[in-house]
Order: sequence, then structure tokens, then C-alpha cells
Amino acid sequence: MIRKSMSVFLCIIFLSSALLCGCSGENAAAGNSPADTPVAASPPAKASETAKADASASGSASKESSSSTKSGTSSKSSKSTDAKKSAKTRSNKPNVLTPEASGTDVRQNDFAIIDVSNASEGYFMTQYLGSNPKVKLRVITPNELEYFYLLSGLNVYETFPLPCGDGTYELQILENISGDRYAVAFSTSVEVTITDKFKPFLYPNQYVNFDKDCQAVKLGKELAEGLTSDLEVIESVYHYITTKITYDDEKAATVVYGYLPDIDDTLRTGTGICFDYASVMSAILRSQGIPTKLEVGYSGEAYHAWISTFVKDVGWIDKIIEFDGKEWTLMDPTLAANNSNAAVEKYIGDGSNYVVKFSY
Repeated sequence: MIRKSMSVFLCIIFLSSALLCGCSGENAAAGNSPADTPVAASPPAKASETAKADASASGSASKESSSSTKSGTSSKSSKSTDAKKSAKTRSNKPNVLTPEASGTDVRQNDFAIIDVSNASEGYFMTQYLGSNPKVKLRVITPNELEYFYLLSGLNVYETFPLPCGDGTYELQILENISGDRYAVAFSTSVEVTITDKFKPFLYPNQYVNFDKDCQAVKLGKELAEGLTSDLEVIESVYHYITTKITYDDEKAATVVYGYLPDIDDTLRTGTGICFDYASVMSAILRSQGIPTKLEVGYSGEAYHAWISTFVKDVGWIDKIIEFDGKEWTLMDPTLAANNSNAAVEKYIGDGSNYVVKFSY
């Protein structure tokens, strides 16, 4: 995150998830074809400010703080520090939910198994049993939005979210028959009542794939140490991602349809495309018990990925890019990591550049 200090003021852009979320029904018609792999949005201007700018800004903040103390404001600073010390530190113990194919409600034929035993937790699991190398999963949500996924075909269970709340979901396994033509190999429907609306955005899934041994979980514990609120954790994680991971232009130019983020690999290499940025940050925050949506849609004309996250007493924050001590604006870690404040603010504008199609 490119930040001058915690007190920097930016125009706050809070847009209702009821208007933007891919499950609102507003964009249902747009979901009739499989989504391509999201790559980075292209804002109107680039800037060389990255971690150096952040380090410089940090130095400026220290100088300003020192100056304020000399001018007689040390008592205010002391009170602020004392208040922070007196605040109760939140637990940074990871809380990683583990999906299970429990076997209590299984739908299957010769081609696939779909285990919906834990649909009330906001997810289901699928295993393809056939030999076709090109297989897709189609999920039709209660509001008739269509989600498409590529299945690995490795005879292992994969986890997928039920992102649009209660209602009837239709689940279909599609096998390729030629070119871009697919036939339904198996289909079932499930009536879902989700017991906790946040669970779909706390569990791992195919796009946000992590477990208790993932490096992202260990990193989340480190970044959350000593902090007092979820909001502080979000800031800490966001700052890390946007200063430690650089955008991989070569990867973006060569990525193929069906690409899935590898969270630990992104952290190991320190590079990635927007899908990687969003997946890594989602995994870290989910492991700290903070509901986080990986959102895919359009940023201008570019197919792109970003996140939104839930903060108690605030609600879903759909658009976050900077923190002023109390509030945030657009949370697009790719854009923040690769552009100056001025370019980012100009690009975000009133938020109309961002249109959510799908939430994972």
C-alpha cells in the first residue's frame, strides 16, 4: 500500500454490495459464458512509487511526529499511545476451516461425485471420475447467475463455494465433446440454507486454496501479532501484499484460460498477476477469521480481480485502497502495488470503473 501516513485523507468510496455483488442478480445475464482468467486493470498513469515511496513516506511521518512533539503536542501523542496500549490485543491464532466430503448427502453417477453434505456451511465438493481431459463444473445460483470452473480431473475432491446465499443451486458436470462444445455428464440440484452467511468467504475453495500448513497462514499470524482489531490486521496484510509482491507482466501476457493461483508460490517468488494478489490476501485474511470475498469482474475494459472484506460494525467494504485511521477506499491490491496515489485516485473516480460479476 502506497501510503503517506495513517492520517492521509483520500476520498472514501463505499459502494453497496447490494448494487455491486455478482450475486445481486444485476449481472446475471453477463454470467452466461465461462470467465477468462483475470489480469491486471490498466489505469491511466503509471508511477515508479513502490516500496521506496512507502519507506520515504514512513520517514516523513516520523519527522512530522518529532516536529509535533517539539511544538508541544507530546501529551496528545502520549495519550494516543497509552490508548493503543490499553486496547485489548486480538488473538492472532490462525482459524483455518477445513472442507470435508462427509458422505451424508452425496449425488453421483459413473462420471462424477458431488458431495453436498456441508452445503449449510456454504460449500460443496466435487470429484470427477471420468477420463475426459476437458471437464467443467457449472453452478447456477438461486438468482440464475452462472459460475464456470475447470475441474482438475485428478480423481480428487475440489471445493467450491455457494456464494449467493439461500435457495436452489443447480450443479452440473460438463464434458467436452469437440471444440468449445460441452455436454452435461451429470446434473443435480440442492436446496441450500446457509447457517452462517460469512462461511462461504471463510472456507478455502478452488480459487482461494490454502490449508493450515500453507505459508500464507503462518504469514497471517505474523502480520496480525500484537494488533487490536480486524481493521488493523487488514491494513497490515494489505500493506505487506502491496509492497512485497510485484506485478508479473510476462505472466500476465502468457497466462492461459483456467489458470489457478498458487498462493505459496506467489509468496515464494514475490510476483504475480491480479488473480494471485487477490487470492493471497483472501487466504491470509480468511485464516485470521476475517470474511473476505475474491471478486472478479471488469475494471474499465479489463477483466480483473480484487477483494472485499467484512469488518464488524462497518459491514462489507467493497472498495478499499487506502486507510485514513477509520475508513478505507478501494481494496485492489494489484492497483495499489503498481501505481502512484494520484494515478489510483484518478482511476478509481466514483467507483464506476469497477463492476463485480462473480464472488468466490
